[in-house]
Amino acid sequence: MEKLWGGRFEGKSETWIDEFGASIPFDQKLAKQDIIGSLAHVKMLGKTGILTDTEVIQITNGLNILQEKLSTGKLEFTLENEDIHLNIEKFLHEEIGSVAGKLHTGRSRNDQVATDMHLYLKDIVQEVIEKIHLFRQVLVNTAEANIETIMPGYTHLQHAQPISFAHHMMAYYGMLTRDQERFSESLKRVDISPLGCAALAGTTFPIDREYTAKLLGFSHIYENSLDGVSDRDFILEFLSNSSILMMHLSRFCEEIILWCSHEFQFVELTDTFSTGSSIMPQKKNPDMAELIRGKSGRVYGNLFSLLTVLKGLPLAYNKDLQEDKEGMFDTAHTILTSLEIMAGMVDTMKINREVMEKSTEKDFSNATELADYLASKGMPFRQAHEVVGKLVLSCTKEGIYLQDVPLEKYQAITPLIEADIYQTLASKTAVERRHSYGGTGFDQVTSAIQRSKLQLQSEEK
Repeated sequence: MEKLWGGRFEGKSETWIDEFGASIPFDQKLAKQDIIGSLAHVKMLGKTGILTDTEVIQITNGLNILQEKLSTGKLEFTLENEDIHLNIEKFLHEEIGSVAGKLHTGRSRNDQVATDMHLYLKDIVQEVIEKIHLFRQVLVNTAEANIETIMPGYTHLQHAQPISFAHHMMAYYGMLTRDQERFSESLKRVDISPLGCAALAGTTFPIDREYTAKLLGFSHIYENSLDGVSDRDFILEFLSNSSILMMHLSRFCEEIILWCSHEFQFVELTDTFSTGSSIMPQKKNPDMAELIRGKSGRVYGNLFSLLTVLKGLPLAYNKDLQEDKEGMFDTAHTILTSLEIMAGMVDTMKINREVMEKSTEKDFSNATELADYLASKGMPFRQAHEVVGKLVLSCTKEGIYLQDVPLEKYQAITPLIEADIYQTLASKTAVERRHSYGGTGFDQVTSAIQRSKLQLQSEEK
C-alpha cells in the first residue's frame, strides 16, 4: 500500500516493521478528538482565505460524515495507515476525493497529535474531578452517620488513641480534596492549544492560531512552536496527580482489607465488592480493594515510563513520543474505574460499631488520657508520662488494663488521682474531650463535616 508520506522513498517497508512502528492499535482512542481538531482547522483555513469556501464545505461535510460513522462504529482502522491521523485522512479521501489532501495545509501530524491529546485530557481531567467529588460526598455521608462510632486510632499499626470513625473518614476526605485541587489546577496547563505549531517551526501560511484555539475551547496557545509540539509536561502532570490519587486509594484499601479480616471484623463488604475461593468455601475476599491497591503500581509505572522516555529527547518531535499515549489511556481508565469502585464499596460497606468500640476497651489506648489527667492536676507532663508508662508495664504483667486498676492503687501512686479517673479513661470520654481544632472530638468532627458539605455544595454551583 502506498504511504501518504512515501514520496521520498523508493523501497517498501516490511509488514513486521510497519507493525512495530504503527500506533493505530492504541491512538484510535483519539479519533473523536482528531476529527474535532480537523473541523476547527479547516474552518480557520476558510476564514483566512487559504482554502476556498467550496473546499471548506466539501472537507467539512466529509469530516461530519466520518464523525457520524465513528459514533456508529462504522470506521475500521487499518495498520497500513499506521496512526489515527493517516487513517482519518484516508477515510476522508474516500469520501470526498483528492480535495481531502488540502486539509493538512498549515499543520503537521506533530501539532495534530499534540492537539488531540490536549483535547482528550481536558475531557478526562474533568471526568476525574467529577468522580473524586462524588467519592468525597460518600466519605462525608459515611462520616456523618458515624460521628460517635468509636474505633482505635493507630500509629505503627499499634493501638494509639481512641478516635471517631467519622474522623478517620474525614482524613481521607482531606486527601481526596487535595487530589481534586491538583487535577483542577492542572487544567490550565492542559488548556493550551498547540495547533498551528506545525512540525516544529510554524508555517508560511497566514493561519490564525487564536481562532482555532477559540473554536476548540482552549484558553491559550503555545507561544513557542518547538515547545508546542514537544511538550508532554501536561501528560506527566496528569500521571503524577493520578499516582498520588492512587496512593491515597491504595492506603484506604489497605485499611479496608485489614478491617475485613477475622482479626479486626470492623467492617464487612457487600457481595458486589467481594469474591470467593475456588477451594475454601468460607472465604469472602476483598478482591476489589486488593485490585485497586495493586493497580497503583501500574499507574506509578506509567509515570516513570514517560519520565524515562522524555529525559533524553532533544527538541522537537521524536518518534519516542509515540510512547506517551498508552500509559495515559491506561491511567485514565484505571483511576476512573477505581474511583467508581471505591465510592460504591465505601457507600455500601457494613460498619460493625460495637466491634470497633469494644476493641478500644481492652487495650492501653487510654494511657494518654491518664497522663493528660495528671498534667492537668499540676504534674509535669514528662513525669506523668513516666508514671503512666510504669503503670502500663505493671498492668501488662498482671494481665489487666488501666480501667481495672483499683482506686487505692492509683492513689498510692499519687494522691492527684481521684474517683473521676474511670470516667476520664472511658473511650467515649477520651474522644469527646479532644476539642482542639481539627481533632477527633465529636463537636470538631461535626464542624468539619458541616464545612465539607458547604465546600461540596459550592463546587456544584
